[in-house]
Amino acid sequence: MKNQKAGLVLLTALTLAACSPGGLGASKDGMNAPGLARGQAVDGLLVGQRLMDAGEYELALQAYSRAALQHGMTVDVMAGLGTANLGLGRLGQAETLLRRAVATDQAIPEVWNNLGVVLMERGKTGEAVQIFQKAYALDNGESDSIRDNLRLALAKSENSSYDAEQEQDYKLVRRGSSDYLIRQIP
Repeated sequence: MKNQKAGLVLLTALTLAACSPGGLGASKDGMNAPGLARGQAVDGLLVGQRLMDAGEYELALQAYSRAALQHGMTVDVMAGLGTANLGLGRLGQAETLLRRAVATDQAIPEVWNNLGVVLMERGKTGEAVQIFQKAYALDNGESDSIRDNLRLALAKSENSSYDAEQEQDYKLVRRGSSDYLIRQIP
C-alpha cells in the first residue's frame, strides 16, 4: 500500500511537470517536440569509415547506406559499401559495388586494391594481378599494402599455372582404404 501511494505521488508529480510551460524537455519557444535533434547529423561517410576502422562492418554498411541517401551513389559511397560487404564476406556484392566504383574516373588506388582482394578471394587470380598492378601504378608504388598484395597475387598466379599435357601424365592410384599414390602413366 505504501509503494502504491509513492508511485501515485510520483506519477502525479511527473504529470504536473509535463503540463507546466517549461517542464520535461519541452523547448523554450514551444515550437519543437521534446527530444528532437536540432544539430546537424554527422556525415554517413565519416561514420562508416570510423566503423570500418573499428571492425563493425554491419553498422558501417548501414552508415554508408544513409550516406547514399544523402549524397547519392558517389564513388566514395560505392567503395564504402563494397568494402563493408568485403568485411562481411559478401564477396559477390562487394565485387559488384567495387567494379562500379572503379568504373568512374574518381576511384582512388585503395578502391582498386580492395577489388583485387575480392578477386583473389573469389579465385580470380589472373584478373586480380591486373587490378593490383593498376592500383600500384595509380599509387606510384607508395603503399606497402598494395605492393604486398601484388606480390602475393603474382606468386599465387605463378604457383597455380600448370601444363595440361603434363597433368595427364599422372594418375591417382588408391592403395588400401585411405592411402593414395600419384603415379606416372607409362
